Amino acid sequence: MELQIFIYLGIALLLSLLSSKAIKKFHLPNVTAYLIMGLLAGPYMFKLLPHEAIVSFEPISEIALGFIAFSIGSEFKFSYLKKVGKAPVVIAVLEAFMAVALVDLALILTGHDLSFSLMLGAIAAATAPAATLMVVRQYKAKGPVTNTLMPVVAIDDAIALMLFGISLAIVKTLNATAEVSLLMTLFKPFYDIIGALLIGAVMGAIQTLLIKWFSGRGNRLSVTIAMIALTLGLSKYLGFSELLSCMALSAVFVNFSSTANSVFDQIERFTPPIFMMFFFISGADLNIAILPSVGVVGLIYVVVRVIGKVFGATLGASLCKCEEPVRKYLGFTLIPQAGVAIGLASVALSVLPEYGQTIKVIILAGTVIYELVGPVATKIALTKAGDIQPVLEKKLSTAV
Repeated sequence: MELQIFIYLGIALLLSLLSSKAIKKFHLPNVTAYLIMGLLAGPYMFKLLPHEAIVSFEPISEIALGFIAFSIGSEFKFSYLKKVGKAPVVIAVLEAFMAVALVDLALILTGHDLSFSLMLGAIAAATAPAATLMVVRQYKAKGPVTNTLMPVVAIDDAIALMLFGISLAIVKTLNATAEVSLLMTLFKPFYDIIGALLIGAVMGAIQTLLIKWFSGRGNRLSVTIAMIALTLGLSKYLGFSELLSCMALSAVFVNFSSTANSVFDQIERFTPPIFMMFFFISGADLNIAILPSVGVVGLIYVVVRVIGKVFGATLGASLCKCEEPVRKYLGFTLIPQAGVAIGLASVALSVLPEYGQTIKVIILAGTVIYELVGPVATKIALTKAGDIQPVLEKKLSTAV
């Protein structure tokens, strides 16, 4: 396997490149091509790559998430936040809350157990930023929807953790056979969020100092990669959110370094093969055979979560008097769901062992659907909003 891993890596990259060429004929995002190719080549379909190879690629996925979070964190520039105002925060809170509330309500009204409904519904808030970022980058999307979207997906992870923590506290209290500290259970997500932000902030300050010291472009790229890797490692070791930590790292760096823009330009040129592999691996990990097993409850979750996201985003944008394209289309860019949701499902498995496996299967099945449908929905929404120009899209399609 040690020798073959490089062969599998080369095959994965070449297949991803070929898939992006083929998908252009259907005017679909590259990320969709990578996911589908990974799905086809992976261990659950044509088995071109064995399961052992996909497992060995896990560090690539982890570092890719770090770079994704680092890129999204750059949207927290003080000057930019002053311009967009409170809208991203209001929208993020409402779209996450409405997804959780509607899924909870739908499951309870259809006769499902209260603890099961609350635990599954709690995961509905989580949104995967990776696919959204890739679509925005590929089509160079610019406009009011994109300007609002990027801060929303950055804030979403923190909101999702808080809402999950609240639901977790309620479920633990409902099922407690011994005395449970409700206050400590409620405090846990806030502790996790503050810890992640502190790690990111400290590492961001260190990166800002190191970037002043190392002036060469190659050295600055090396410093950035090192800081992302250290932030990921520390967060994982201490049990904090790696995404939040890397976003905080980037947010501090972009606000306090005069050379941040040039560093982000370098990162954007460096990351395409890493992101390509991330989505190929994500596709290879999707076991499409589990879809028939989720039943009605899975269908409720998949459909109602999207309704909650769209309704919540529209409500938040309306309350903040955002432009019409933001009110109409932003919610459809928040469909993808992956890593964070799967992680929360694992927590649910330990809290509700009698329902945990069902919850995990539903979330995994939802991931299959959301990761395949989400990028396409994002592209269509941004195109209809005018953030992706049809002329530019045509040029991109013929150029690749």
